[in-house]
Amino acid sequence: MPDESVPAPPARHVFVYGTLRRGGTNDINRLRPAPRFIGMARVAGSLYHLGGYPGMTLGGGRWVTGEVYAIAPALESVLDEIEDLGANPSDEYAKRGIVVEVEGRSVPCLVYEINPRYVESAQRIAGGDWLQALQPPADS
Repeated sequence: MPDESVPAPPARHVFVYGTLRRGGTNDINRLRPAPRFIGMARVAGSLYHLGGYPGMTLGGGRWVTGEVYAIAPALESVLDEIEDLGANPSDEYAKRGIVVEVEGRSVPCLVYEINPRYVESAQRIAGGDWLQALQPPADS
């Protein structure tokens, strides 16, 4: 009798740049189903400080540092909820598709981009790295 099981859908990838990064307050590695780390990456964009979390706008001549993970559809739903794109979505973030270079290969990724109106008066994070921006200044 042939195997009639339905194959699992292929994993999607997500680029995370803020609280979802390893060690962040919403560390993606603590979520279920567990993601699989693919590598570090950076994308063209600007990163802004919004209090307890950052927002990124895509494009421009600056870079944002982040991590790429393979995720299951169930985890994508969890991420949508974290970014207020679930059952009662807000307009703060939009889910976009981008291509990210990871260790020399192009990886199609999801990314959660902030609505530009939310960062009009926000401080830009000059280095483009949220976790680095949270570090206290080194003593002189």
